[in-house]
Amino acid sequence: METNAAAGSLYTKPFILLCLSHALFAGSFNMIIPELPAYLTSLGGAEHKGWIIALFTITAGISRPFSGKLTDTIGRIPVMYVGTFACVVCSMLYPALAFLGGFFALRFFHGFSTGFKPTGTSAYVADVVKPEHRGEAMGVLGITFSVGASAAPFFGSWLTKAWGLNWMFYASAFFALISMAILWNMPETLKKKQKFTVSHLKVGRQDIFDPLVIPSAITMILCYVSYGVILTLMPDMSDHLGLENRGICFSIFTIASVSTRFFAGRVSDQLGRVPVLRASALVIAFAMAAFALADSAFMLYFAAVLFGLGNGIFSPAINAWSVDLGDQQRKGRALATMYISLEIAIGGGALLAGWYFANDFQKIPHVFWWAAFMSLLGWLYLTLNKQKLLKHQNT
Repeated sequence: METNAAAGSLYTKPFILLCLSHALFAGSFNMIIPELPAYLTSLGGAEHKGWIIALFTITAGISRPFSGKLTDTIGRIPVMYVGTFACVVCSMLYPALAFLGGFFALRFFHGFSTGFKPTGTSAYVADVVKPEHRGEAMGVLGITFSVGASAAPFFGSWLTKAWGLNWMFYASAFFALISMAILWNMPETLKKKQKFTVSHLKVGRQDIFDPLVIPSAITMILCYVSYGVILTLMPDMSDHLGLENRGICFSIFTIASVSTRFFAGRVSDQLGRVPVLRASALVIAFAMAAFALADSAFMLYFAAVLFGLGNGIFSPAINAWSVDLGDQQRKGRALATMYISLEIAIGGGALLAGWYFANDFQKIPHVFWWAAFMSLLGWLYLTLNKQKLLKHQNT
């Protein structure tokens, strides 16, 4: 089976299967997010809500250098297996470890899923599509991720109300298990695959960070703290404004994201990554301002749509730009660098939002105004360095 990027068609069998696996993976860990703040409160940890996302992202960030190196040595497929297997195990254990220490331990280890699966997936995609279609491919991959992420939270909240939390956790594990099964017998795209040894787990500075990807990393950190804020505060905002299903807003913003990802990825291939990223930074800033002003369900939905549009523009462009900038022989390291910055942004945003919020709803607007300011800083960075960064765009 031909998997080389030079093969031509974007919609090859490996690419389609990978997208399906990615959608189920996204559904697995996104399904449980809207219910976790209330679940943590029931365990007596209401004041620690910021750690729900922060612990997850800390582990994901720690694991990125390992996943990047392993992706470039033992192969893309094994790394994806590690990520999906972490989802299966952790989701199955949530009902058994229903106490604060057990919950936080699982959130920590659950982070290995996003530390490994997306790194292997993005490197695989970069292998099987032409560079001039890289933005479009990342956009399509993002669409499949968003489809899984948009449907799953609503389903998870419904399942919780109808059957209880345990069934939601088991469904999450099942989604991840099917995601793993799809990867079975898919062709490996790493040409010089090595047999795994313990030495592969030894990472040096050169394995952790690709200096060529610094512009992408800075942009990611400034613009993506908003995502950590959303993940932490959206469930409580939904309760506060009287929404019966905490997953509705998650579904709305991910559906809105789907509507722009394919288009935005293709535009970034044609016009360059920097102009697209500048536009997305502004949209995300406006979305954060809308969240700050939201005092009704309608305004919350409107803000969620805006954020979804901005996120849908941003994600395929930043993914493709990271691969463009990095060492083409070490795509895993380039992607790991970008994902480390993503974890810093999401984890930092979640931790600061949870700490400052502290169940005081009058403080919520302050957090969103801060997130809007950070996105504007991202736009300013791209604007002031426009000429320097334009040479990196893929046109």
